[in-house]
Parts: sequence; structure tokens; C-alpha cells
Amino acid sequence: MERLTIEPRPNWATEVQSQGLVYCYTGDQPYWDESAYYRFSADEVDRLEAATAELQRICLEAGQHIIDRNRFTELAIPVDAVSAIRQSWDAEPPAIYGRFDLAYDGRDIKLLEYNADTPTALLEASVVQWYWLQARFPHADQFNSIHERLVAKWRELKGYLAGPLYFAHADQGSGEDLMTVTYMRDTANEAGLVTALLRMDEIGWNDASGFVDLSERPMQSIFKLYPWEWMVHEQFGSHAVADYGIVAWIEPIWKMLWSNKGLLAILWELFPNHPNLLPARLHEPPDQGAYVRKPLLSREGANITLVSPKGTTTTTGDYGEEGFVYQGLAPIPDFAGNHPVIGSWVIDGEAAGIGIRESTLPVTTNTSRFVPHLFLPR
Repeated sequence: MERLTIEPRPNWATEVQSQGLVYCYTGDQPYWDESAYYRFSADEVDRLEAATAELQRICLEAGQHIIDRNRFTELAIPVDAVSAIRQSWDAEPPAIYGRFDLAYDGRDIKLLEYNADTPTALLEASVVQWYWLQARFPHADQFNSIHERLVAKWRELKGYLAGPLYFAHADQGSGEDLMTVTYMRDTANEAGLVTALLRMDEIGWNDASGFVDLSERPMQSIFKLYPWEWMVHEQFGSHAVADYGIVAWIEPIWKMLWSNKGLLAILWELFPNHPNLLPARLHEPPDQGAYVRKPLLSREGANITLVSPKGTTTTTGDYGEEGFVYQGLAPIPDFAGNHPVIGSWVIDGEAAGIGIRESTLPVTTNTSRFVPHLFLPR
């Protein structure tokens, strides 16, 4: 694993915006950063793929454990949501995607968290870095079958989902949620599904028809880029929980088990000393001195406290009332002040590719840069 610098394409911003990455800047700084790239060996890619498959396997075991042992309260999951979670777990409804965030230094691969419900940085991982590869290094390869796997999964679900399949997003300023949902919709369209796009606040409810669109048509299949942990506390979400089976929700509500950082502690409890896990506990720091305290439901690096011999780093945010998990400090590499975290994508339960976010800080946040990657074939 190497970080190499390179001169960006003169028209890079125009190129990536034409591919849908309208949020290619964070303020006056590039979010999409092609002044560098990461180069892996084929063996390293194989190891990342194998680790992703292994983490998916043990997460399935952990999910079953949470349900069998009724450990919902420890994860701050509301009692009202438990029945729907159990129902959806047992029914195995469609689950399309997720993203493991991994620390990797060329040797050890360690799980930082699982973004299993509403992962973003998808368009840049699936499409934008692929076009970058074709433009700059057409004879190299990339760990990236995300697009093909998404289309294949939607095609598989064509006869299962009652149409149209609605794609819903929050009204968010940067455009990231809209473009992520638009890209997912594009993959479903490519698979031959009939789709529609709307905002979450445009979804209505009436007692006769259930969830309805702006034309009062019943909605039976909804992909939502909106977290379940928010929905279950809203009046809108109470209908989704109480009448869970009337809509095919993607992602399903059982993803609350995996998108919760309490999963990290349960994984360590079930699989102590697993090579891809860091020590983690729900109520106190691990025995090792350096650790990270994370709110169970925090997003984009909010309200993180990092404690190490070098000092304490804290990020701001609105999370923490739900409780915390304490995780051993990960060996995130330092490339001349740049700290990369690998987002390893899971599509239909299988490893599908990676995207890399890097930061000059030890915590990855919503302003961390996306840097493309490649690997050299054997």
C-alpha cells in the first residue's frame, strides 16, 4: 500500500461534476482529491476482500445473537421497534448495500465501524474513481465491481418488488444525498425496474392506503437514504414500524442492529482477539491505554473522543445521549500527515470494492477527502 502524488487533470472538476459528483468541493477545498492516489498490490486487494467477507459473516452471527439474547436495550433501540426488527430479520427481505470502514496499514485490517443502513461516498467509489482510472491509468486495475453488482441485484429483485420502486432522500444542502439516491435509482433503471424519485417529506400516509406519494398512489417499495434510528422516533416512522410488512423498505429495519456502533462491542464479546477486530466495550474503555469513545448512533465522525499518549482529540456534534462504545485505537497509517480510512463496500452480502477517505486529522469526518486507488494486476 502506497500513497503516490500526481498532477490532477486540468479539467478534473468539470469531469467529476459531469459524472454526478456535484459536491466535489468542501468550501474552497477539494473533496474529490486526485492530487494523490493509493496503489495496492493484488495480494493486498485479496486480503481486503477476504477480510470484508469475514466481517460480513461474523456480523450475521452477531445480529442473530442480539435477537436471540434480546440485547436491544443495550443498543438504545426503542422497544417499539423490536417486533419489526425481529420480523424483518426472520423474513430476510432485500438488503442491498453497506460499507465497512477499515483501518489498514498494509499489514493488519481492523474494523472501525459498519455503515450498514445509509452509507454514502458511493458514487465516487463506484463511478467517479473508475473514470479517473480509465483516464489516467487505463492499464491498471481497481478493486471495484460496485456498479455491476448493484445492477445485478436490482435485476434479481425485479419480480419481487411491487412497482414503482420509490427512491427517497432527505432535503440536504450539499447535494450528496440527492446524488447518491439518483445514482442508486440509475442502477435500478438500468436493471429494468420502474422507479420514481421524491423527498422523504413528500411521503404521505393515510389509514386506508398506507404510505402514499404526492399523487396519493400507494407506495409498496421504497429505497430510503434516511436512517432508521431517526425514523423510529418520528411520527412518520411510527407507521413504518407498526405496519412494517406493508412496504418493502430498503434498507430493512433490521439494519439498525449493524448501523449501531454497539455492534463493535458485541462482536468483540463473541469473537475476542479476532484478527479483524479491535477491543471494544459498551461501558468502559478497553484495558489498553489508547482508545476511541464513539456515540452509539453518531454519524460522520461526530462527538468522537480519541485518547492516546499524544493527547485527547474531540469532535463536536449532537450525539451521545444514547450512550457510547469504547474501542481500542486503530493503527491508521500516516502518509505525510494524511490518514486514510478504507470504505469496503458490501453489495448483496459480498465484497464489491473500496473507496478511500483521508484526513489530516486522526478522525474521519464529513469533510474528509476522497482519494482514488488502483492496483497492479499480477
